[in-house]
Amino acid sequence: METKPISAKKQLLFLRNVIFFTFTSFGGASAHLALLLKYFVHNTKFITEEELLELNALAQVLPGPASTQTLVGIAWKVGKIKLAIITFLIWILPTAAIMTFAAISYAMLDQQRKFADVLEYIQPIALGIVAYGAFKLGKKVLTSQVSIFLSFAAVVATLVLKNAYVFPLAILIGGIISSAIETPKEETDLRVKLFSNLNPRKLIYFLGALLLFALVGAIINRTSPFSLPIRLLENFYRNGILVFGGGQVLVPLMFTEFVEMKHYLQAPGFLSGFALQQALPGPTFSFTSYLGALSMRNFGYGIGGQILGGVIGVIGINLPGLILVLFIVPFWDDLKKISRIRHSLSGINAVSVGFIFAAFILLLLPMGFNWLFIAIMIITFLVLNFTKISTPLIVLAGILVGYLF
Repeated sequence: METKPISAKKQLLFLRNVIFFTFTSFGGASAHLALLLKYFVHNTKFITEEELLELNALAQVLPGPASTQTLVGIAWKVGKIKLAIITFLIWILPTAAIMTFAAISYAMLDQQRKFADVLEYIQPIALGIVAYGAFKLGKKVLTSQVSIFLSFAAVVATLVLKNAYVFPLAILIGGIISSAIETPKEETDLRVKLFSNLNPRKLIYFLGALLLFALVGAIINRTSPFSLPIRLLENFYRNGILVFGGGQVLVPLMFTEFVEMKHYLQAPGFLSGFALQQALPGPTFSFTSYLGALSMRNFGYGIGGQILGGVIGVIGINLPGLILVLFIVPFWDDLKKISRIRHSLSGINAVSVGFIFAAFILLLLPMGFNWLFIAIMIITFLVLNFTKISTPLIVLAGILVGYLF
């Protein structure tokens, strides 16, 4: 059942709760769901608990940032497109602004020894966080021989080929294989009926934007000041289409492409930014603001260009997910009839886990045999896995230790 649009007064109340949610949303997608229940179901009853869980399930099925898509879906149900866009901006801008400022500050201060000392222990902590994400997602996803094989194949393909187009091809192949093997026939028929009702022109626009960015980025002169911004936009938009599994998948993908393949920035800068983002509330995908800003700086752009890079990062990575959720929500009543739809995506999830494992290996190699760093990484993993201590506290502790010692 679709919720009717509410009055202007209640929309302001809704936006107030969006602000509260934005500044208290630590802990990733699982914790975000509990806060969404608090701010939009239990306290205010903007939507029902059933509607929220259905939207969250939809966000898990689609590529892109799950928490962002769920929140935007709630806003669309409450106040349609206008409220959805305002909600999206309130949600992403604070963390994106902080991460852009952090990138500019890091770029300005990276030659100062004390700044490097403060961040010394952040890198192994970040690796421990990545290892924990890979472990948790792997336990959930790698439940069959097919999924284990697809994940292993993704690891090998990433490490051997080292090309950005490994990601879309592997995801496509994984999805085809799992869909052919696991999807029941009755669900296949229902899915065909569902997608026959969708407007193909909108799908063409959605994918056409990606092709346009890639084409312009390929033909424009690399010495042009517009070259890197366009290529970054294509990189972020493409990854926004391909990321299934949220921030824990996004970060390894970004590392493999931006550090290992295209050398937009170096591993220490990447890991420092990732660890800082873990200490902030809000969407993990805002980490891309940091990547965009630091990439622009490393290619000689000034502060204005770095701010542009931050904007390109957060808009490019979020735009596909935003378009998809606003496009699909009206059809959710049909989509939710496919009770086992996730089976068709098990291959995609398995490939995503493989990408995380591959990225972890690539992240680990530069550390060499620094036993202190390896110990910190293992301790971080164990603390996350066996205690209830939150990620932000671990990151802040690492910064404090670096500052004091």
